[in-house]
Amino acid sequence: MGNRSTKSKNRSISNSPTDNQSIIMVNCCGLVSEKNEPVPLKSISVELQVRDHVASVRSCLQYVNEEERPLEAVFVFPLPADAAVCHFSARIGEQEIVAEVQDRQSARDQYDDAVSSGQQAFLLEESEESSDVFKLSVGCLSPGQNASITIVYIIELSVQADHALRFCLPAVLNPRYTPAASAAGVPEVSSASVIPYTLSLSVEVRSSDRISRLESSCPLDPLEFLDAQHTHASVNLSPGHRFDKDVELFLYYENSHQPSAEVEAAAPAAPSGSLMGDPALMISLYPEFPADVMSSLASQGEFIFVVDRSGSMDCRMHHGNDAQMRIESARDTLLLLLKSLPMGCYFNIYGFGSHFESFFPQSVVYSEDTMEEALKRVKSMSADMGGTEILQPLKHIYSQPCYPDHPRQLFIFTDGEVWNTKEVLDLVKSHVYSHRCFSFGIGEGASTALITGMAREGSGHAQFITGTDRMQPKVMQSLRFALQPAVDNISVDWTVPEGVTVDMLSPPINALFQGQRALIYAQIKGQSSGKTEGAVTVKYRLKDQPVTNQLQFTLKPTEDTGLTIHQLAARSVIRSLEQEERAGGADTENIRKRIVELSVQAGVSSAHTAFIGVNKDSKQTVKGPLLQRSVPVARMFQMSAMRCAPMRMCANSHDTLRSAIVFKRKKCSAAMAPQMAFCSAMHEAEPQKDPLLQLVSLQKAAGFWELNASLAAVFGKTEDQVTNQKAAQVDVSVWATILALIWLYAFKSDQQDEWQFVAMKAASWIRSQKREMIFNG
Repeated sequence: MGNRSTKSKNRSISNSPTDNQSIIMVNCCGLVSEKNEPVPLKSISVELQVRDHVASVRSCLQYVNEEERPLEAVFVFPLPADAAVCHFSARIGEQEIVAEVQDRQSARDQYDDAVSSGQQAFLLEESEESSDVFKLSVGCLSPGQNASITIVYIIELSVQADHALRFCLPAVLNPRYTPAASAAGVPEVSSASVIPYTLSLSVEVRSSDRISRLESSCPLDPLEFLDAQHTHASVNLSPGHRFDKDVELFLYYENSHQPSAEVEAAAPAAPSGSLMGDPALMISLYPEFPADVMSSLASQGEFIFVVDRSGSMDCRMHHGNDAQMRIESARDTLLLLLKSLPMGCYFNIYGFGSHFESFFPQSVVYSEDTMEEALKRVKSMSADMGGTEILQPLKHIYSQPCYPDHPRQLFIFTDGEVWNTKEVLDLVKSHVYSHRCFSFGIGEGASTALITGMAREGSGHAQFITGTDRMQPKVMQSLRFALQPAVDNISVDWTVPEGVTVDMLSPPINALFQGQRALIYAQIKGQSSGKTEGAVTVKYRLKDQPVTNQLQFTLKPTEDTGLTIHQLAARSVIRSLEQEERAGGADTENIRKRIVELSVQAGVSSAHTAFIGVNKDSKQTVKGPLLQRSVPVARMFQMSAMRCAPMRMCANSHDTLRSAIVFKRKKCSAAMAPQMAFCSAMHEAEPQKDPLLQLVSLQKAAGFWELNASLAAVFGKTEDQVTNQKAAQVDVSVWATILALIWLYAFKSDQQDEWQFVAMKAASWIRSQKREMIFNG
């Protein structure tokens, strides 16, 4: 959080290794730590209100000082990286203290002065190193006193592969790895294996679309619809939940890809011309690309896979009995990726920890030989490289020249425990025009600031793998995005009545993906005496084809939206300014002033401001030495609770995948009709090793399979049984490849997202074979 004033430093909390391994227990004094220190935070209640794809989250934290001396409680906790914290207040007895946003140092000084003089004070500040970590200080609670702290933030819900909207209430905050030579880093975290405070969660959803269902990683009460149209619903987290793991919610609408536009009225007291003093517009678009363009994926590119091999990757994905180690799941995923790459592309694999290494000195052409060499090294990959330092391998990758006509695609796998998040993001952004970055956060506690930030700055896509989620389907979705033809020449045009202008507040759109939402924030200036309609047009080129997406909208403000759109827009502008400031230059001080002014005006958090509240009307000044208590949060490595996130799979239909079987029927049906019954004889008994990965591992780089005992074993047959079913005139490799496709469709259709590219390569290989080769001349 940076340096505090002298008074603050004298009160700083030191977390020893013993603190980070504290066990919470109960005795006659209430909840205490291993050191017999009472824990002042007793419960957290959360109210989640969702309106279409935006969520407002109100968290109420109950503190009690059960000691005989005045107390200061410090709570370092995670929030989603893209959240805009917009309210902070405290209630003591009947009195409510609403905090104000002020310059960070001014707020710290005010807090220190108040606490030093015995006044009650409350400080909420964002980490200067990572936007997903906050520190809450509750100062000068008298013995026996209760305090209720309320924090409100708003956030856009992310779109998942199966079109669900995802909300995550993070509980796990893993300590960020900091090299010994560095003094920077996020604040010290006090953690525990059993969390001493409880969580209650209520959810209310209002939507312009019908609500289909709501799923969660944790037990919920039944969903209750509050209207006949199923556009208003509520649900609660089942009682008794201990806040020892992230709570994920997945919201499904019937028509989730409907574009929308909302205009929000200006803040009444704000000056006209300012961001808060004019109407704000939020546009939500879902680009749909022409089917003929999307039917053929790119066959060129440079694919670089960067895998975290730090010690934390040797932890389990979750705490179920069948949980893989994170590094093991990464190895399986690399197998799928390597088998799915197109022939003729370039690739390389990096491992990183306290140092880094690459499989090849520079990216190599994808062939049978290079693929097999890489697979041998993947099998021996371990989580044995120490800490988590991602900056140096990225610098090395960016220093390598790109290959002409082979766009660079970077895939980064990490559990996200780094200390220099903003420096990493700035590096990725500085190379945005030479690559796309796809990032994957593995396990709970992965930094949302790092994972979402790398994808945003690298014009890619971010995925999180938590609970019992499988890594492979999410990674393969991102591979599909990477193989999607690049979108360029993106422009946004506005059509509005005379007298009205629109200023874009969002950063320029650098990436568009099929079916993925693109959000645009804008400020509407001026007034029109006549027309009240406007339109936004997004134009771009896709494979040299011009594409246009247009959305009409009304300039009339939507009722009852409060200032949500304004504050999200302000958050977007602040993030852009913060990055501009870090880039350096002569105007740095003016940029900082603009950040502070906008943060104060909009009432949202930033790296240069903090929320400060002081109870100046307290009737009695608290006397005596001030105790310090650190409130623990969950750590992934120590949690003993069973993960309960459901496996979620989206199996889309891909006509291209089926072309091999269609081809086979047209060309081979006469010669092979008696053998078609063979597929029905393949039994479903599976060996202990994952048969899908076993089958994929046997595929050649060109896309075909050889007929051998290993392939037959996947089918539950002997090599002779498989060979005897082949017609004499049919080529052995064609027969083996067709059987592999039949097996995939027959027995692994629910995992189609994982093997879709393997099957596409196989179908393409069969189509490339000459008729005489298929039928042995």
